[in-house]
Parts: sequence; C-alpha cells; structure tokens
Amino acid sequence: MSLMPFLLFAFVASITPGPTNILILTNSQHYGVRATVPALVSACAAASAIVLISGAGAGELLQKYPLIRQLMSWAGVLWLSWMSWQLFCAPAAHLSRETHTRFTAPAAALLQVINPKTWMMALAVVSLFAPAGEHALRDIALMALWFLLISVACLACWAWLGQAVNRLFRTSAAMVRFQRLMALSLFMSAWAGMLA
Repeated sequence: MSLMPFLLFAFVASITPGPTNILILTNSQHYGVRATVPALVSACAAASAIVLISGAGAGELLQKYPLIRQLMSWAGVLWLSWMSWQLFCAPAAHLSRETHTRFTAPAAALLQVINPKTWMMALAVVSLFAPAGEHALRDIALMALWFLLISVACLACWAWLGQAVNRLFRTSAAMVRFQRLMALSLFMSAWAGMLA
C-alpha cells in the first residue's frame, strides 16, 4: 500500500462537509470545543472501526446484499432529515446553551453506523488501498488507525470553526439564520448521498 494517496483520501473524506461535520460544528457553537470532544472522538472512532470492519469482510457482505445497504442508507437519511428539521425549527430562544439538544458521543457513533457516506468511504478505502497478502488484516488495522488520527484532526477544525461562529454572528437573528443554513446543509448532505 502506498501511504501518501491513502492519507490524502482520508483527509479529503474527513474534512469535506457531511452530516457529522455539520453536527460537530453546531454542537461546538453551542457548547464549546471542549464539550464537543467526546462526540468528535466517538464519531472518528466509529468511522475508523467501520474501515476496519469493512476490511475484515463486512464490506463484501454489504456488496453481496444490497438490500441491507439500502435499508441502512434510508434509515440514515430519515434520521438526518429529522435532525435537520429540528435544527431548522429551533427558535432563537432555544439556541442558547441551556436548551439546545447536544450531539452526544453515542449519537455520534450511531450516526457513523447509519451514515451512507461513512460506509461508502470505508468501502472505497478497502477497495482502493487495502493490501492483499499474509499481513492484510494488520495493514488494514494500521489504515484504520491512520484514518482515526486524520479524522480527529479534521473534525477538530470543524469544532474550532463552530466556536468562531459565535464571534461572527452576535445577534439572535444572525444565529438563527446560521442555524437554518446549517440545517439545510445537513439535509442536503444527507440526501445527496441517496440521490448520487
């Protein structure tokens, strides 16, 4: 396996906007970077575990039984659509730290399990970069570890961006507009994977 192309792929897959990135940004905006770390680490660990599981054979199962993959995709899209609606409808009074629903570590891990983007990324990693040979599982485990480190760094950037949002949007009206923009982005990123 050539490490540099894999690292570049992991970076692009982790830094580009997606449901997890948007929810990390929103959570950090409301609760700060430190309070977002558990969700951030949980999401990255779950995504890395999916890379490992896909490389160990689950990827072949999903390719063999497309109905399972389709059901997981629809479950993820419906859940993300509901979450985006909740973000969009939140009135200004509910955008404070006291009343906003947190993006928790278990929710972040579950999101990875039902997020079609995560599974498609893991399948791409395995099909493009997974080595064949007598130490294939060890090499896939190393890939999962590299992916974990890169994704933590990338999601940390999204968390810091969420903290910066508070300095940019100082009024309740501006925060509501930003919140609605994030809700629409979440909705579009969820459906883009299904329609692609």
